[in-house]
Amino acid sequence: MNRKGINYDVGIFLTPDSPSRETFDPAIVQREMEIIKHDLHCTAVRITGQEKDRLMLAAEYALREGLEVWLTPFWINANEQETLAYFAECAQAAEQLRQQWPQVVFITGCELTGFMQGLVEGNSPFERMGTFMKPWRLLKSTLVKGPFNKRLNSFLRQATATVRGHFHGPLTYASGPWEPVDWSLFDFVGIDYYRDARNKATFRQNLRKYFKYGKPVVITEFGCCTYQGAEEKGSYGWVIVDRSTTPRQLKGAYGRDEAGQARYLIELLDIFREEQVEGAFAFTFVSPS
Repeated sequence: MNRKGINYDVGIFLTPDSPSRETFDPAIVQREMEIIKHDLHCTAVRITGQEKDRLMLAAEYALREGLEVWLTPFWINANEQETLAYFAECAQAAEQLRQQWPQVVFITGCELTGFMQGLVEGNSPFERMGTFMKPWRLLKSTLVKGPFNKRLNSFLRQATATVRGHFHGPLTYASGPWEPVDWSLFDFVGIDYYRDARNKATFRQNLRKYFKYGKPVVITEFGCCTYQGAEEKGSYGWVIVDRSTTPRQLKGAYGRDEAGQARYLIELLDIFREEQVEGAFAFTFVSPS
């Protein structure tokens, strides 16, 4: 793989009152970029967050370390027009960085059918996830709003045109496996691709489908949590937390299992190398919340 990377969060808001990174200390961010480069031996970092200034500062620290930056402006629950204006603002700032350090890739959205308002029925990411999990709700959403894949690709055409008007480097999109994307709009095929108990038998076979577009394939997210059995849950590892309590608590007794997490990462990296994936970004460096 040409790009060995990890995800890095500078702060997103799944709900308005729950930031994923409450404290943003530039000295800590700078030190963590050094760790990513020199201790983890990454060649790239995917930087995700909502606040433009945080994104650009973290990106500058990464670029100074010699890391390639995959920049992911991520405003959860914005509508389509808000997201387009936000992308334009971030693209302008990203182009200023790219003028000094050319190794910048712009990720034009992440799993937008879940995280952006308007494509699927639901007022929050959790409600929209629920729509996808219940066939009758997805059918209702399709009848009311139209097929989500057509609406998604219509938005991505607008988004890529908007971003390319300001940013002149390569683009991709961090897609969910349920999202059929028009990859002709992008320079890389990007997929958040986790293995779990449900897809383990078909994991490699389904990955190969993404190569049919004739573009380099990048795994924008993969990984699992650090407790026994987490490899069976993949991207749903967070469901063991009861978020209705204050403070939040685990829903049961879970044993820590860093060795299991490491095995999972190694197994997937081996698959990605064998299938000639262009790059992969482990999720995630740290989750402060």
